[in-house]
Amino acid sequence: MPQRTRNDGTTAYDSEILHSFPCPQCPRVCKSRGGRTQHMASAHAILSSDSGAEEFSRMTILHHPKLTGEIVDKNGVTLPPDTAPPPREPYSANAWYPFNNRLEFDFAHYHYVKLQTSEANINTALDHWKAVTIAALGSAEDVSSAPWNTAQEVYSAIDEIQEGGAPFRTVHLRYQGEKPLNPPSWMTDTFEFCFRDARLVLQQQLENPEFINQFETVPYPDWIYREADTIAADQATHGAMVVPIVSGLDKTTVSVATGHQEYHPFYISAGNLTNLARRSHGSGVVPVAFLPIPKVSKRQKKRKEFKTFARQLYHCCIRLIFEPLRSGMTKPEIMRCPDGHFRRSIFSIGPVIADYPEQVWLAAIVQNWCPKDLALPNDLDDDTATRRTHEKTDFLVKYYDRAFIWDSFGVRDDVVPFTHSFPRADIHELLSPDLLHQVIKGTFKDHLVTWINSYINSTHPRNEALEIIQDIDRRISAVPSYPGLRRFPDGRDFAQWTGDDSKALMKVYLAAVVEYIPDDMTRCLASFLEACYIFRRNAITSTALKEAELHLDDFRRTREIFVATGVRAHCSLPRQHALKHFPAGVTEFGAPNGLCSSITESRHITAVKEPWRRSSRFNALSQMLTIIVRLDKISSLQQLLFNRGMLQGSTSAYMALTASNGWQPLEESSIERENTESWDEDSTDGGRPNDVGPAHGPRAATSVILASTHQRNYPRGLEALAQTVGLPQFTEAFLDYLFRCRFPTQQLPENLAETIFYTGRVYVHHSAGRITSAHW
Repeated sequence: MPQRTRNDGTTAYDSEILHSFPCPQCPRVCKSRGGRTQHMASAHAILSSDSGAEEFSRMTILHHPKLTGEIVDKNGVTLPPDTAPPPREPYSANAWYPFNNRLEFDFAHYHYVKLQTSEANINTALDHWKAVTIAALGSAEDVSSAPWNTAQEVYSAIDEIQEGGAPFRTVHLRYQGEKPLNPPSWMTDTFEFCFRDARLVLQQQLENPEFINQFETVPYPDWIYREADTIAADQATHGAMVVPIVSGLDKTTVSVATGHQEYHPFYISAGNLTNLARRSHGSGVVPVAFLPIPKVSKRQKKRKEFKTFARQLYHCCIRLIFEPLRSGMTKPEIMRCPDGHFRRSIFSIGPVIADYPEQVWLAAIVQNWCPKDLALPNDLDDDTATRRTHEKTDFLVKYYDRAFIWDSFGVRDDVVPFTHSFPRADIHELLSPDLLHQVIKGTFKDHLVTWINSYINSTHPRNEALEIIQDIDRRISAVPSYPGLRRFPDGRDFAQWTGDDSKALMKVYLAAVVEYIPDDMTRCLASFLEACYIFRRNAITSTALKEAELHLDDFRRTREIFVATGVRAHCSLPRQHALKHFPAGVTEFGAPNGLCSSITESRHITAVKEPWRRSSRFNALSQMLTIIVRLDKISSLQQLLFNRGMLQGSTSAYMALTASNGWQPLEESSIERENTESWDEDSTDGGRPNDVGPAHGPRAATSVILASTHQRNYPRGLEALAQTVGLPQFTEAFLDYLFRCRFPTQQLPENLAETIFYTGRVYVHHSAGRITSAHW
């Protein structure tokens, strides 16, 4: 990140008087020099490394030979690879525009973004600003230094920001079919569909320098590689950059206060971005629309006409979202990338993130059928089932009657998937694996945990079963404090589960129940957990993928114990069946961790829930859209100012420095961006959603941080320490470890104690933290 750091570790913004001591490695501003030292030791400690990095250094990536992402000028003329990026044209000579200085920008950001201050409280803060001016001047005659008089003027200034903030527009949709004599309300109502220009959203996302080290220009996973092969059949596309559009939708209603409609947010992201960019809070995943879902009575919901209309409305809206990108799917368009270079870009509809109910609607299939293959609902894991395609569906609809294809193939003929009319797009192929709903919440929490409880209740008298379940809860609650393990003080029996709860329970559940369930049930649970932990990795090797397939085979075989014991009539369930498609999904789209519905769920907080809370709750949607656009504008301007070095240090230190010596910020083109994380000085988790996200760190599989203070009263010698702690094998194990660290390529000698010696001091730390780093 841009930071003026001196040789002694201080910065130009260090000030004892103004209590400004910015961290040279992140946007955090500490109040004292000692506070910065503590922050550096805890947040930016030099972490240990291990041999895990060697595995990734040996990886070979095969890039596409024809769609190579060549740099061009703004007219599309190819440039040499070593050409410097052209400077970005400023919207105004004043980099702070529409603000005049750092103080005004920080005031708007602090109240509108950080505190989400109400209009009345902003008015109060502006009155305090005027009062401070009066006190400083000793007169009330000139209070013009306050840039705004009301909160509405602050909002107007935010609206004038030129960077970012693609506006929403509204179209009105209604039922066009035949109506009965007394039609229901949904046939006569008009439904508002609010959406943004998807091309403009992607353009703003791709040109964001925040992602300079977090995007790829050349395709290499299997699906996008095949996509590139198809595109490359047209020689005019050679040298272009493929931009797959990752989309996601998750059923979260805005509020009953929005009227007779529910709105489901729809998100998009450029597939060129890395998993980290997509999973972090920020502009990696952008809300592009709110899908209208008519709100009707339960009786109306069961009507065939309404079901058809609701699905057709659903797909019509999604087609409208992607329509601005249609021309760019066959003819390259010039787009600016995070590194500042222009590239000829060609769009493709990419992986779609959705839970099973949404997948049923997206694939236009019958409930309980698989959206990706033609297996029957009572035998979803049938190995002979073939994959679904648009071509097969078209053939069935054309030559067979409605009832037959409904019963035999699970196909609906009353709706056409939105991908049907776009080049190279097939929704059955594009539905991505979903860790959260299919694995963590679905198979583990909703199925296995529930089934094990049912087994205990069905095989023991009521009181005895209750005692066993209470004992399991006691075991879960007795887990000691340890880094990476969560404690459940009241066991696992609580009403509201989150993805974090399920993932934490996974680590301790098997050990808690093993005594009370049959061996096959234990093996079933263990096999599932082994496969789950492989799929949750941020990088999955071919060897690990084969191991996961073996564990899945064992899981499918041993889960029949639940049928044998009478807990289940069958195990043919859509979410469990989705596990069968995970290995193929990994090779097609990469690690599922980057295409998980937890990404969209975490985005709901900033894109839906918080804007709704800030609204008046009456006709809330239009207010929410305004808030979303304003937040995007402030975020874009903030990133621009940050890249220019204009947001370093505290507000007072910056204003004092610029006023005293006319200091000027760094030019954006001269900044070497090594840290491109989102600028968020108040983040407590490194900018990661609570439910998801890898840790930031070096390119190592794991790093270990010892407690800062070692324990006293322990011997410092190796032999004496082994005797004190009662571990006679400790000495040999330590020397074994030491030899492997020093000579990793050599075989362990038989006479280890005579080959290697250790005479240094040994210190004991009673706690340690392990950080698992992310690799892409």
